[in-house]
Amino acid sequence: MWRTRRVDLGEMKATIFHNPACGTSRKTLAILRETPGVEVEIVEYLKAPPSRERLTHLYARAGITPRQGLRIRGTNAEELGLPDADGDAILDAMAVNPALIDRPLVETDKGVRLCRPQDVVHEIL
Repeated sequence: MWRTRRVDLGEMKATIFHNPACGTSRKTLAILRETPGVEVEIVEYLKAPPSRERLTHLYARAGITPRQGLRIRGTNAEELGLPDADGDAILDAMAVNPALIDRPLVETDKGVRLCRPQDVVHEIL
């Protein structure tokens, strides 16, 4: 049985919390741009970090914990003891140092995903 997916052009907005230096983030952005009917808002989160409250909301919608949204590789997260910290401490650290936020996060009306790997973005398109 074939299933078709109807996409109403111009009706979906996607916000990507993006780091242009990250290959996975660039690939996710390319998927968004190539998907018909998706209007993309790019937030370079290292330049314009989301607030602690916004991160709390994003992670809740994604169904993940702040620890699952924590970037360890290439950061000082381990030195700060964040892998063993509670969610509040992790969110506080992310608010001060947005490099601790794993990327890319993508938000649409259908949900939020940490798009690692990039193909995960299709779940919310």
